Amino acid sequence: MKYYRLKKVLSAKHKGANFVFVILKFSDIINLMFRNIPFNRVEWVTSGFLITTALLTATAVPWYFWNYGWDWFIFAVFLFFYVSTGMSITVGYHRLFSHKAFQAKWPVKLYVLLFGAAAFENSALWWSSEHRKHHKHVDTDDDPYDITKGFFWAHMGWLMFKLKPTPPLNNVEDLKKDRLVSFQHRFIHPLSFLVSFGLPSLIGYLYALHTSNLSLIAGALGGLLIPGVARVVMVQHATFCINSLCHMIGKRPYSTSHSARDSWIAAIFTMGEGYHNYHHEFQWDYRNGVKPWQLDPSKWIIWTLSKFGLVSNLKRVPRERILLAETRETKRQISDQITFFQESLSNSACELLEQTIVSLEQLRDRLNEITGELQSAAKERINLSRTKLHEIRSEVHSMLREIDSVSKIAASAI
Repeated sequence: MKYYRLKKVLSAKHKGANFVFVILKFSDIINLMFRNIPFNRVEWVTSGFLITTALLTATAVPWYFWNYGWDWFIFAVFLFFYVSTGMSITVGYHRLFSHKAFQAKWPVKLYVLLFGAAAFENSALWWSSEHRKHHKHVDTDDDPYDITKGFFWAHMGWLMFKLKPTPPLNNVEDLKKDRLVSFQHRFIHPLSFLVSFGLPSLIGYLYALHTSNLSLIAGALGGLLIPGVARVVMVQHATFCINSLCHMIGKRPYSTSHSARDSWIAAIFTMGEGYHNYHHEFQWDYRNGVKPWQLDPSKWIIWTLSKFGLVSNLKRVPRERILLAETRETKRQISDQITFFQESLSNSACELLEQTIVSLEQLRDRLNEITGELQSAAKERINLSRTKLHEIRSEVHSMLREIDSVSKIAASAI
């Protein structure tokens, strides 16, 4: 009622009325934009940190380069911290602690726990708890970073807003028994600031102390901003992309029962975590990029550490089981195509569609034979020869190409 009266009074004063009326309308737009945001559920500390570090990276880092220029030592420190923190998340938090894909001796654990803390992604205990929930409840409301709620939610919104009470850490009892993990969880915040910001600032200061390239302030500030703040932002968003992009872009060669996808593009900046469809099917495998040509630096690091005796018991999915998953998914695609063309055929008689269905049924029969052979091998733990597996894989891939070709021709006739 007050809004109506104000609008009516102001309409008599043409210039002022128009101006105030626009302001009122703009306020309505702002209200509409933010009315659904649960501000009472905002994680202000986390949100403030994510926004502040992003703003500093976008403003303070360019300002630093403008005033102090490029320095190769600072860049080298940045690379060291980026690789160390990134690998501590993928190798340590993810594959070691969350999935128990291998066992590690205490020096490796200590390293990934210290530099994992520097990623500012909370403790390994908390991280693993959330990630195990994600695998157990993927694409449901109980999935912490459920992609069905949208890209922003899966990427970082789930950290900025807490729509549900924080559940207890009741799915990581095995990790609670680890003294190093428990110590890191207890002191996660001081460790994060010390290793992430304090250490690179100190390195920058000491570097400036022994060189004429930078002043002491410039050295410490460069260490804080570039290997510190900017690196944190980059590592965090690489991790966030696994929760968001890896459930949106790419192929699903092993299963379409969930949204996880394989993407070589995502693998480039996530240190090998981009082969996410495989990972969700075989989460206990220490590899994500299981094919020899797939980029997975985290897998190579784990394998290398095993050669030095620092890690052991590397878990691998048998080749027969991997190929069986691919074969089953191919068979499912054929069945879907057959159903689609049969429904189309019921609406309009077409000889081409009939031939297509016959061809697809023949492919499905052959896949049933292959699936039976692989199931028997997996059940009886028979290791098929590499040559035999290569022949089967080539035949399955040939079938996929034939399905695609036949389907395109038949679709043009519908």
